[in-house]
Amino acid sequence: MASFTRFARPLGSAFLGGGAAIAVGASAAARCEDKDPPHPPRYPFWIKSIFHAHEIPSVRRGYEVYRQVCATCHSMKQIHFRHLCNQVLPEKRMKEIAATFDVVDGPNDEGEMFTRPGILVDAFPSPYPNEEAARYANGGALPPDLSIYTTAKHEGLDYIMALLLGYRDPPAGVKEPPGLYYNAYFAGGLIAMPNPLHADGLVDYEDGTPCTKSQMAKDVVNFLCWASEPVHDERKLMGLKALSACVLGSMVMGVWYRAAWIGYKTRRIDFTKAVM
Repeated sequence: MASFTRFARPLGSAFLGGGAAIAVGASAAARCEDKDPPHPPRYPFWIKSIFHAHEIPSVRRGYEVYRQVCATCHSMKQIHFRHLCNQVLPEKRMKEIAATFDVVDGPNDEGEMFTRPGILVDAFPSPYPNEEAARYANGGALPPDLSIYTTAKHEGLDYIMALLLGYRDPPAGVKEPPGLYYNAYFAGGLIAMPNPLHADGLVDYEDGTPCTKSQMAKDVVNFLCWASEPVHDERKLMGLKALSACVLGSMVMGVWYRAAWIGYKTRRIDFTKAVM
C-alpha cells in the first residue's frame, strides 16, 4: 500500500500541474547517450560511400573469422558455398572448404538417409540440429542467424562493430548474473553471448594481416555485409550508370528545348490598326 501511495502522489501532482510538467519535459530533452542501448559510433567503413564497393580482402578475412569463431554458435542458412565462388575465394578453394563438412542427404535407393562431404550447392551447415538444441546449449538464448543481420539491424555495420568491441567490466552497482555478460551496446546491458573476440591472434590470416580484436571485428562485419547483399557492387554500379544517363539526358533535353523554343520565347509581336 505504501508503494502505491508513493506512486500516486507524484502522478496526481503531474495531473494538477500539467502545464509545468510539460514545460519541464520540454527543457530536459533526452540525449543520444541517455538511450538504452546508446547509439553506436560512426565507423568509417569503406562500403558506406556511394562510389565504393565491397572490400573483398577484408571480406575474405571475415569469412575466416566467421568459419573459425562465429560458426560454432551462429548459422547462415541463406548462404551457400557457391555464393563465395570467384567473388570471395576461388572455386577450387571453396570446394576444399565445402568438403570438410559432413552433410546429411538422401534418401538413397534403400530409403535411408546418408552422410556425404559437402559440395558447392550446399548451404552453410547449422551448428545445431534444431532451435531447441540451440537454446539448450546456450542457456535458453537462441543465437540469431547471421545471413542478413546487417540489414535486419538499424545501422547494422556500426551496431555489430560496436557490439563486438563493447565487452567490458560492468560499472559499479551492476552484477553479472550467471551466463550473462556486460555489453554497453546491447539492450539492457547484459548479453548471453560471451566475448567471441576475447584475445588477439584467434585466426591466422593467410595474407599476413595482424590479427587484432578490432581487425577481426572489422573483417567479420564486412563479411556479414557482403553476405546480406552479395550483388551490392552490381546494383550500385547499375545505379551510377542510370544516374549518369539521366544527367546526360537532362543536358541534351535542355539544349534541345532552348534551341526549339528560343524563337517563340524571344519574338516580339506588334499589333497595328488595320488600314481601311
